[in-house]
Amino acid sequence: MILVARLLLPALAGLLLVGCGQQIEQLAGPTMGSTYSVKYVPGDNTPAPALVQAEVGNILAEIDLQLSTYRADSLTSRFNQLPAGGCAQMPEALLELVRAGERLAMASDGAFDLTVEPLIDLWGFGPQSRGAQVPSAEQIAAAQAQVGYQHLHIRDQQLCKDLPVQLDFNSIGAGYAVDRVSAMLEQQGVSSFLVEITGELKALGRKPDGSDWHVAIEEPHQGQQVAARVLELDGLAVSTSGDYRNYFEQAGKRYSHTIDARSGSPITHRLASVTVVDASALQADGWSTVLMLLGDKQGYALAEKAGIAALFISYTDQGFISRVTPAFIKYFPSGGKT
Repeated sequence: MILVARLLLPALAGLLLVGCGQQIEQLAGPTMGSTYSVKYVPGDNTPAPALVQAEVGNILAEIDLQLSTYRADSLTSRFNQLPAGGCAQMPEALLELVRAGERLAMASDGAFDLTVEPLIDLWGFGPQSRGAQVPSAEQIAAAQAQVGYQHLHIRDQQLCKDLPVQLDFNSIGAGYAVDRVSAMLEQQGVSSFLVEITGELKALGRKPDGSDWHVAIEEPHQGQQVAARVLELDGLAVSTSGDYRNYFEQAGKRYSHTIDARSGSPITHRLASVTVVDASALQADGWSTVLMLLGDKQGYALAEKAGIAALFISYTDQGFISRVTPAFIKYFPSGGKT
């Protein structure tokens, strides 16, 4: 699974914020092992920036306490410590994330799996890892025996497991956080904003000069940032998943952090990154993960069938090539400015 640890590592989504004008309030700070940035145009009744920032901080602190796998007191970590047959009372928001993960797992035929943490750790990319390494087939099989979204069950407000599986929300948690902060801003009377959390983004409205919020999609070059396309957003979220920054090499072979739960091993296809646009940052985050796992061919076919707005950038012997789905063209008839 892709588990790029976007909740916990510097932004890997490959999105560059472009432009901001005067009369825009800007908030920023650390979160989830990375950073967040909020740019917004205050409404007539919007609270002072310090109060807005405090509310953002409260939301992010609550999400961290619920979802983090890097703190032992989080709800997720406590659930992960339960044995087979264990159950824990959970807030509805966390249960809805589990349901969202199940839908994505089913759509990807099990490539996406919220319980993939043992494999992430085994390959050296997780919170309990002992360093990057190529595990043996026996080690992979043993870890896979502890993975499976189908072993999670929701009973009333409890989350239960019939195997000692471990949850990891890194593939959808940042998108969820963006949606939460965006909803708070709208409740505070803000009708124009750009929210970015660990690389996941959502924009609404226009800047004071009447221009759109612009987001640049990064072409996956090593050691430099190159904007492949620039998107004008209004009421849309953007998520990019890629395998070109988080990997290790051993014996001349490159091993991506993007791990398919079905094989228990890193992906080997030629898709470098995939960008998804959706009204929901949670959906964009999750689907970019799924499509990255499935690759340029299978992923594109699924995106086209499901009506997902996606941009695929793939490696070739001649360089990078890009391909967009029909739904992407509906949002951006020109395919995005270059």
